[in-house]
Amino acid sequence: QVQLVESGGGLVQAGGSLRLSCAASGRSFSSYSMGWFRQSPGKEREFVAAISRSGRTTYYADSVKGRFTISRDNAKNTVYLQMNSLKSEDTAVYYCASAFGIRVPQEGYEYDYWGQGTQVTVSS
Repeated sequence: QVQLVESGGGLVQAGGSLRLSCAASGRSFSSYSMGWFRQSPGKEREFVAAISRSGRTTYYADSVKGRFTISRDNAKNTVYLQMNSLKSEDTAVYYCASAFGIRVPQEGYEYDYWGQGTQVTVSS
């Protein structure tokens, strides 16, 4: 069992930055690939970024590539999402998720555990 708690969301102006954190409790954090997803009202949940167990491999959605950076600290059982050059279209609830094993999924159904989400609102 893994419990995930996101934090760091809030209101920011377009062009600004936020850093989201996702703290994991439970065993063997380093055994899980981690991902960030987001969902806006009326839209389906979409993949944002994912990182391998070691942190050496990362994937990004095209919409955030070059602006967002995913990272992890296995000693702190935490994964981060640094978001720069934020746009109004980045407004959403952001969720972190964990997937046991070697794969680094980009599809939500491949993730086993999810956090409760944190709201990010970008004003234009």
